[in-house]
Amino acid sequence: MLLVYTHKITPRVRYAFKHLCTRILGIPVSFTTKVEDFIAHDSLKMSYTRQPLSNEVFVRNHELLFEQGISDVDINVQDWNGTKCFFPTGEKSALPFDIFAASFYLLSRYEEYLPHVKDEYGRFTATESLAYKENFLKQPVVDLWAYKLKSILEERFEDFTFPKRTYNIQPVIDVPVAYYFKQKGLLRTLGGGMVDLFRFKLRRLSQRILVLFGFKRDPYDTFKWIINKQKQYKFKFIVFFLIGDYSTYDKNININKKKFVSLIKSVADYCKVGLKASYFALDDIAILKKEKKKMEFITNYELEATRNSFSKINLPTSYRNLIELEIKKDFTMGYLDHFGFRAGTCTPFLFYDLDYEIQTPLLINSFHCIDYALLKYHSQLDKKEELQRLINTVKQVDGTFTPVFHNYSFGSDPRWSGFKKLFTQILDSVDETT
Repeated sequence: MLLVYTHKITPRVRYAFKHLCTRILGIPVSFTTKVEDFIAHDSLKMSYTRQPLSNEVFVRNHELLFEQGISDVDINVQDWNGTKCFFPTGEKSALPFDIFAASFYLLSRYEEYLPHVKDEYGRFTATESLAYKENFLKQPVVDLWAYKLKSILEERFEDFTFPKRTYNIQPVIDVPVAYYFKQKGLLRTLGGGMVDLFRFKLRRLSQRILVLFGFKRDPYDTFKWIINKQKQYKFKFIVFFLIGDYSTYDKNININKKKFVSLIKSVADYCKVGLKASYFALDDIAILKKEKKKMEFITNYELEATRNSFSKINLPTSYRNLIELEIKKDFTMGYLDHFGFRAGTCTPFLFYDLDYEIQTPLLINSFHCIDYALLKYHSQLDKKEELQRLINTVKQVDGTFTPVFHNYSFGSDPRWSGFKKLFTQILDSVDETT
């Protein structure tokens, strides 16, 4: 166990140290404000305060972890041994930066509470983030900082054996629309056909007719391939189905259709199934609760994970609603148009509510790439190489790689050509094949 001496034990101090030391490095951590207890401890220990007590491992604290509420924080990002960091500490400190305060700033999404420009859907964008502006978005800096701390502790406590974690992946498959032509109902089907005809989209009209009469597979119906792929691996895919009411933003199949329910049940036999919360459920807990109950009725087990429509997060409301409904995991944190680490880490972390100053039980699983972002790379080789660079970055810190693909990106649309191979490339990055 690592014992940390500090002049004041705050919820922020506990949160930051437990993510770096326990979640990333696998070391239990405890805190004390008593010098005599610190001196008596005969294993890993360090001080986190204003001045060192003696010659112990000492990191000079920034005031962020001892404050409450939100204020403008002065940040000057600097280069540091192949990465970036901020909140400099001074000469006496074992680390030149307060990695705990810096980690808290990124993990709590402090910057998303501050005034910023949102996109047309009200989302926080990558270009507004400190990581993008300072060019460290593609590095899991929090994990890298934790490993730098580990090196210092290993040097000082040679007899201590540090646990080792292993690289793993959490493949996410998002299903906003299960079928492109099938199961849409008479009015939507006729309306779609008329639009194809009047806009002279005769190829799509022909495809629609062939699919509806059973001569061709629906271009979004890739579930047989997904299930067959799942059978080849020990780790589980997480498939998020949108089951909310039809609206301007959400256009999936009606959940009252037996074939749609049957599809969800068949996927749940092999993969984990989660709820893709509808656009209007993001701000209305009553709608979210209704969708949660529907999904639990279909799968016949308690809903564990959600992912928001349009990858939109309204902090802190979105996460408070999940906590109130006792949903344990969220997979929304990430960017749609950029690869990288929105919260600076590739380790799942607990949501910290800055308004209430508490660590919550909601586990945030930040995604690091989404199929849509791969479209900006024109050649298949460029896509493959960029994806491999990201995988290698996560492997460097033995983290958890979370990619998001859609059911339609495994379909026949030329736009998504080669995406089955890219998904398989990710799956094969872990040596866990059966």
